[in-house]
Amino acid sequence: METRRIKVFDTTLRDGEQTPGVSLQTEEKIEIALALAKLNVDVIEAGFPIASPGDFDAVSQIAQRVKGPTIAGLARANQKDIETAGQAVKHSDRPRIHTFIATSDIHLEHKLKMSRNEVLARAEEAVRYAKSLVPDVEFSAEDASRSDWDYLCQVYAGVIAAGANVINVPDTVGYTTPDEFGRLILYIRQHVPNIDQAVISVHCHDDLGMAVANSLAAIKNGAEQVECTINGLGERAGNASLEELVMALNTRKEYYQAGTDIDTRQIYRTSRLVSTLTGIVVPPNKAVVGDNAFAHESGIHQHGMLNNSLTYEIMRPETIGISRNALVLGKHSGRHAFEERLRHLGYELGPERINSLFVKFKDLADRKKMVFDRDIEALVAEKTIEKPEWFQLIYHHVASGNQTVATSSVRLQSNHGISEAASCGGGPIDATFKAVEQAVGFAVDLKDYQIKAVTAGEDALGEATVWIERDGKIFTGRGLSTDVIEASAKAYLNAINRMLAVCGHPEVAKAAGGN
Repeated sequence: METRRIKVFDTTLRDGEQTPGVSLQTEEKIEIALALAKLNVDVIEAGFPIASPGDFDAVSQIAQRVKGPTIAGLARANQKDIETAGQAVKHSDRPRIHTFIATSDIHLEHKLKMSRNEVLARAEEAVRYAKSLVPDVEFSAEDASRSDWDYLCQVYAGVIAAGANVINVPDTVGYTTPDEFGRLILYIRQHVPNIDQAVISVHCHDDLGMAVANSLAAIKNGAEQVECTINGLGERAGNASLEELVMALNTRKEYYQAGTDIDTRQIYRTSRLVSTLTGIVVPPNKAVVGDNAFAHESGIHQHGMLNNSLTYEIMRPETIGISRNALVLGKHSGRHAFEERLRHLGYELGPERINSLFVKFKDLADRKKMVFDRDIEALVAEKTIEKPEWFQLIYHHVASGNQTVATSSVRLQSNHGISEAASCGGGPIDATFKAVEQAVGFAVDLKDYQIKAVTAGEDALGEATVWIERDGKIFTGRGLSTDVIEASAKAYLNAINRMLAVCGHPEVAKAAGGN
């Protein structure tokens, strides 16, 4: 049997960004989109342009700067949404408008307050208008898995006749099961008379832990596109995980008789990039990309692995871009060796970026005996402060002990000069955060904080992540250092700088009559 090609529609930048606590800036979205293009996804859903000016700008810039994949913008089934989405994606070589409306009776009655005929008419009208703006239109029947199957087929037939190239079957609330969802896809294939004119897509949520299984069941029954996210990010329990779907098809080709064009060697790097920029840590036992995915603790497993890796390893780590030789460089390594290692890890960076990273690498190598791939990946992901009005950490000092009140002093630099402050706290991190808050001159609403080691060893690079809130918006900051106090202070300031970039200085806003 001939292997079918399954299209991969990545919605990390739209549905994935709806993960609680995730708020990406435009440049970060572009960086992820470029990584997705290198991963060779077929479609990037870049955002929901009508949602905010920031979302519109991000989708528009991705459409202009990211080449290769189709760039899609989401729109509700109304003219304003669709027009805005069309404006956002128009500069893409392959623009797509993805419009949707709910079709389940519970949504029609309680959310839309519309009849079935009204929804059908609205759906067809939306697709026709979208088709007048771009040649590629996708239609989603929200809550399809809880919709009446015959009515659902009627809607799909109508929107295909109106010009939809792709019809999407979402399991919006993660309610269905693999057997049931597979039968639904087969039913749609058999009862939508013009289904041969459109691609069948599926979009599964993971509320019952079956998003990937449901998507695979849909593929087995004829679905031709899967909608997914890196690391399974998304609302509530998240979406179907791209890496799990792709590697399931890759590993079990003989069963599914289907595959994708994904460059699997880019999976691990893309996963780590998304984890770093979103601040959402990948669980160690996460399939495919978790730290334990290729770890073998049992002596029996280790013995089998030494004889033949296939005894306990159905995938090779190199397949997804993990090097078995993680130890790479030291303080005597030169720029050429560092640049070669960056290329080996899949990074294609300009000379200026490589130079700045090499300076950071040498500084890190002076603090650590051994520098690992994960350390280098963390350095690449770390962002530098470019605007002079943003705060930078110049100095910090902490005194702490189990019989001593923790105290911290910090010195910050901005375009207003040097500011210093000292404070006490319940521990060294708490004291440092309070000192930073005094030095910047305004209160900061800290929502969450995490610290973890990037690699093993007593001299491991520490990675701190901070979440702060202002005006209902969450801002994430990240800091790296072999000193966890310094990493934490950097992360706190990184989050504050992001907040200032979007919202301005709180005291200035207050003086101007704002919040």
